[in-house]
Amino acid sequence: MTKYKVDLKAKPYNLDDESIEWVKDTIANMTIEEKIGQLFVNMGASREEEYLKSMLDNYHIGAVRYNPAKASEVYDQNKILQENSKIPLLIAANTEQGGNGACTDGTYVGHQVKIGATNDPKYAYELGRISGIEASAIGCNWSFAPIVDINRNWRNPIISNRCYSSDADKVLEFSLEYMRGIMEHGIMPAAKHFPGDGVDERDQHLSYAPNWYSVEEWDNSFGKVYGGLIDAGLPSIMAGHIALPEYVRHFNPDATSEELTMPATLSKYILVDLLRDKLNFNGVVVTDASHMVAMTSAMKRSEMLPTAIAAGSDLFLFFNDPDEDFEWMMEGYKKGIITDERLEEALTRILGLKAKLGLHNKAKNEILPPKEEAMAKIGLEENKIPAVEIADKAITLVKNKEDIFPISLEKHKRILLVQPKGHEGGFAKLMSMMGGNRKSMIEVFKELLEAEGFSVEIYESPMDKIMKLPPEEMIKAAMNVYASKRPISTLTDNYDLIINLAKVGGNTDQRIQWPVSKGTPDIPFYVHEVPTIFVSVQCPFHLADVPQVKTYINAYDDNDFTLKALVDKMVGKSEFKGIDPVNSFCELADTRR
Repeated sequence: MTKYKVDLKAKPYNLDDESIEWVKDTIANMTIEEKIGQLFVNMGASREEEYLKSMLDNYHIGAVRYNPAKASEVYDQNKILQENSKIPLLIAANTEQGGNGACTDGTYVGHQVKIGATNDPKYAYELGRISGIEASAIGCNWSFAPIVDINRNWRNPIISNRCYSSDADKVLEFSLEYMRGIMEHGIMPAAKHFPGDGVDERDQHLSYAPNWYSVEEWDNSFGKVYGGLIDAGLPSIMAGHIALPEYVRHFNPDATSEELTMPATLSKYILVDLLRDKLNFNGVVVTDASHMVAMTSAMKRSEMLPTAIAAGSDLFLFFNDPDEDFEWMMEGYKKGIITDERLEEALTRILGLKAKLGLHNKAKNEILPPKEEAMAKIGLEENKIPAVEIADKAITLVKNKEDIFPISLEKHKRILLVQPKGHEGGFAKLMSMMGGNRKSMIEVFKELLEAEGFSVEIYESPMDKIMKLPPEEMIKAAMNVYASKRPISTLTDNYDLIINLAKVGGNTDQRIQWPVSKGTPDIPFYVHEVPTIFVSVQCPFHLADVPQVKTYINAYDDNDFTLKALVDKMVGKSEFKGIDPVNSFCELADTRR
């Protein structure tokens, strides 16, 4: 394995002699505690000034990634951090969908799959541009985006709506445009998740989930994407906890099973031999979050921390317990797991990125723009326009076997709306609860259809009714739910159209979870009885669970303007324009019936 040297005059840094001297002098004047602290990206647990200062003073952190809040709060947090840090900080946001990843009142532009469905890379540029304007205004200078994974497995629950396409060339084209847009506004993108998600069907948060591609398959897909981005000056990469066994075998034919399945964040074969030596990446590598099971289950955490740096990661994402993690990283250095040479290399890259941002040339109180000026850039009406255009151009009529459009009052006056459900435990349930006072998706959709003159009813399932009963009646009612059948005439006599509207995202899977009742409208058995439309507003792969439906639409989100565009298309005011960016038929023959 090559000892890779950093060239700060080359891309992505392109530093002048004065900036390079700042990097060298800063490293030379750091204590070992400051050097070790510089390797950590802290996830802020509080925005209180006392907490923020304590993280800087006690752990000498090099970077921060925080949970979004109102722009004003994030601005104040970042101002405290930069004005009190001895060395300027990298401050990251997750601007995967727009400025709303930097602050909650930022602008949502669109999920990456929705951008891909427009088939127009200018919207990837707009996603980057708007993200850059809003994130930089509140003091961010780094983003964990774009996602450059390739969707090659419809069962993958992590990137189904987070990647541009299943086509490598399209992913590269759109990612380059995103990078151009966000870098124009002083944000350094970190493409993720190297060496590439979208092949295994599992989730690195919860288990191992390797990329099983052969060397040739990887080179022609993920390798093409990363190679193109690196050639264009990509400044940083987030390494995923994703093993790449066949490339490890390529570099070491005698590799053990443990080495073959070691996540990239802990593998020199992937981060040095492949990324540094073969792809010539000269920028910064940050690990994905260190609480994910694919990383934490690989070895003891005390070994994992220094091993990540020794393997080629420059920045370690998130403390678990700051005291423990800092001490374990320090012990790893003292034991020689992290060598002086490797530590200096990582620090050179980290400080080189900070110099590329020009942070070393600014007074601490001038790193952020004036607050009034910053707040004036958040949520601009002009920056909301692309999201509406994207909705119009992205909504995709994937399957159209009964020529039902446009729906009309003459043929489809009486509509039943049904909302199929997914797994509602854990994070999915939490996100649903965080909806606030906004009307539910199905209520908004009902109002939009009623405004067009339709008579609309929302279906209430037997289980929904049971949950409203007193506890003593629930058990008896639940025992009878399997028998909740009805004559077909109760559908054919009362409804002219049934629309299924599904909002089911990734968890351990992204599948529709059918109820125990049979013969009820929440399972679309009636496709030959009543005209039926199935719409997904999140996962684009629900055809696998409803192959019998003749009309299937991917809308990609349930924002009000998206639902309005969807109704306009259904009633014939607008055409369906979206181009399927993935294989929504899930490579199954029955979904095309």
